[in-house]
Amino acid sequence: MLRVGLTGGMGAGKSEVSRLLVECGAVLIDADRIAREVVAPGTPGLAAVVDAFGPEVLAEDGSLDRPRLGSIVFADSAKLAVLNSIVHPLVGARSRELEQAAAEDSVVVHDVPLLTENGLAPLYDLVIVVDASPATQLDRLLRMRGMTEEDARARMAAQATREMRLEIADIVIDNDVPLDRLERRVREVWAELVRTEPVRRAHGPRRPHEHQGPQEQQGPQA
Repeated sequence: MLRVGLTGGMGAGKSEVSRLLVECGAVLIDADRIAREVVAPGTPGLAAVVDAFGPEVLAEDGSLDRPRLGSIVFADSAKLAVLNSIVHPLVGARSRELEQAAAEDSVVVHDVPLLTENGLAPLYDLVIVVDASPATQLDRLLRMRGMTEEDARARMAAQATREMRLEIADIVIDNDVPLDRLERRVREVWAELVRTEPVRRAHGPRRPHEHQGPQEQQGPQA
């Protein structure tokens, strides 16, 4: 099994890359999706969040009001840390369950938004970073997610910098490009993953700051 960490800043287009990798044959474990599951109505996770932040973070139907919670935690690093301390262990446990259910020869892609921030790179055989310029990220958050500029900038500022993400990358996928070029790049990366998987399995997980395997780093194109 090849364990791949996939990350990128908000608005970089990581979800599109993960979708394309699944089309190629990857097994996807989506931390964002799991993070929603573990705080669904009736779960211990949601009860813990309400305990920490109060009933005002609940919507009328009893579900988590994610925009409301986001506006609280992304403006206060201490509150964000509290939220992460609740959600991350639950996400980690569920991710391990899903990975154990995958076939032994799978390429398992862990889509982890905060991989850089939480120092998780050493847990994976390699790390793929989806890269886009801050201007592109901001435009996508405003246009496609309907955020206000203030909210979008606050959320981007709460994440790792672009330079920090690129520092841990084994493979960089440039997403400041049209969709057809992104699709070609993802297919190239998939072919490299499949070709190098037996070697990686023989050598085991990488240690911090080791960049084993494909070193294809492409910066943003003008």
